[in-house]
Amino acid sequence: MQAPVHPDGYPEHVVSGVLDDILTLPPGAVYGIVGLQGSGKSTLAAQVAALARARGRRAAVLSVDDVYLDRDARERLGREVHPLLATRGPPGTHDLALALDTLDALRAGRPAPLPQFDKLADRRLPASQWPRAEGADLVLFEGWFLKTPPQAEAELAAPLNALEREEDRDGRWRRYCNRVLGRDYPPLWARIDRLLFLQGPGFEVVPEWRWQQEQALQAARPERAAMSRAQVERFVQFFERTSRQALRALPEIADRVLRLDGGRRIVP
Repeated sequence: MQAPVHPDGYPEHVVSGVLDDILTLPPGAVYGIVGLQGSGKSTLAAQVAALARARGRRAAVLSVDDVYLDRDARERLGREVHPLLATRGPPGTHDLALALDTLDALRAGRPAPLPQFDKLADRRLPASQWPRAEGADLVLFEGWFLKTPPQAEAELAAPLNALEREEDRDGRWRRYCNRVLGRDYPPLWARIDRLLFLQGPGFEVVPEWRWQQEQALQAARPERAAMSRAQVERFVQFFERTSRQALRALPEIADRVLRLDGGRRIVP
């Protein structure tokens, strides 16, 4: 479950503009919001959904972070494919069947439970605790790498960061993630009818943005242990390769782009 990272949220005119854009689509269409970790995707989606409901529309929100494989399934991938796959995040660590089933039900206007993932516990919540959408006029689907294409094979040769140099020396993990990104995720991307990209200034802002997000998660659940700063710095390295690919490719793929500065303010 995502925690807000914009204390004051996005400006009203931005939220209203996104909703107006969505309402040009047929009922049940899926509107994707993509952006790097901590860019405010969940905040914007929640604001748009709230405004839609205030206008009498039924809005449902699904995050790609809520359809992670549960810890047991990821640990099995870690044993069978590569140890780094036990950590949630990169392509290959999502329950794509669950995501497809959920979006297909929402697109059809059928009632659907909305999966929820507890990041502090690193587990999916029991289905009995998922909220239920009783049909939807509009569907918001947010995530950090929606519609990102795979890299070319030659781009995978050199390690990108300390994680890849020290724990993926032969490149098996990054090649697996890249392969499933190109093979398994396109059916999910095909459910997205329009895509908005929250374009951050570069990957260098992600460690700080993700640290702020972790602090927000901790503040919301003070009884639970969150990641330390050092753990966050390591964690974002799992996302770096695909995030940099998203920054390169998505400006040409997205239907609409909002550019953000390092403070997450919208810039021309």
